[in-house]
Amino acid sequence: MTIAHLYPEDLTSNETAPALKHFERLVESATGGDLEVEVFGNGALGGEVEIARQARAGRTIQSVMLGSGTQASLYRRYEMVTAPFLFPDYRTAWTFFDSQWFAEFMKPMVAETGLRYLGTLDDGGGFVAFANNGRPIRTVEDLDGLKIRVEENEAHMTIMRALGAAPVPLPWSELQTGLATGLIDGHFHAPGVNDIFKIHDVADYTTWSGHVYNTITWSVSEAWFSQLPRDYQEIIVTAAREAVTLAHGVAAKITIVGWENSCRAFKECYVLPASERERMRSLAEPIYRDWLVEEFGPQAALFDDLRAEIARIRTEGRETLVERYLD
Repeated sequence: MTIAHLYPEDLTSNETAPALKHFERLVESATGGDLEVEVFGNGALGGEVEIARQARAGRTIQSVMLGSGTQASLYRRYEMVTAPFLFPDYRTAWTFFDSQWFAEFMKPMVAETGLRYLGTLDDGGGFVAFANNGRPIRTVEDLDGLKIRVEENEAHMTIMRALGAAPVPLPWSELQTGLATGLIDGHFHAPGVNDIFKIHDVADYTTWSGHVYNTITWSVSEAWFSQLPRDYQEIIVTAAREAVTLAHGVAAKITIVGWENSCRAFKECYVLPASERERMRSLAEPIYRDWLVEEFGPQAALFDDLRAEIARIRTEGRETLVERYLD
């Protein structure tokens, strides 16, 4: 089972490598070494689009980790998961991605792409932070006119326009040059990524806004997976779920450390308060939903179901905590 991804292979700078190392141990142990897991990071087997195409066939690559932009380009309804201010906290996000509702949401991916969903990791820590050279971002007005780098992802471009910024699609490999030369004023990614790639060397200000929850989607070739014995399929699925749970903790640690380091390295760091997050959400969400209707037509109603499920998870989660630990 060859697994390809773009993230560093070391076990401390990202959540993907340690999760896959744990998965490798679980699968090889459970199959007595009959199923060998080989992991190739750092884009060694190609870019995301290329490795996803190879994984569909399942001959040279059997499994892939894809960022939200590539995932949405392959499986269009995933655009809904890139919505602005979708999750209020980590606990709600993790519960949602591990839910039956989301498993059903991802099932059509098999027929559409030839890839079977295994799990969702938090890309760099999930909740994003802005880093920019223009000015500190404390309110939505501070975003006005800033040139913000985005993936080639129409959803992210729509969100930035809704908040008053000017989105500039740019490959990740050109980010630091773009910041240094003024081609862009800033970008957004989780604090852990800003720290690991030393974005503070080319940007002055950072604001933990949490306006998008970046993800990594883990999938496996259906052509390959369907040929495995049922017990091996069960081993892969259960090992993947345990590895995803481990990855959540690793990603959270990277984010916390990254933010603390950011506050020492950037000229200014700022955490967006709940009131301003809600203000930004009220501006961005209606425009984002209009875009969904334009792109998906009647299927955009699924977005309302998605929001309702997240609201239910948040409410029930809070009620459970209160009942369990306070009442």
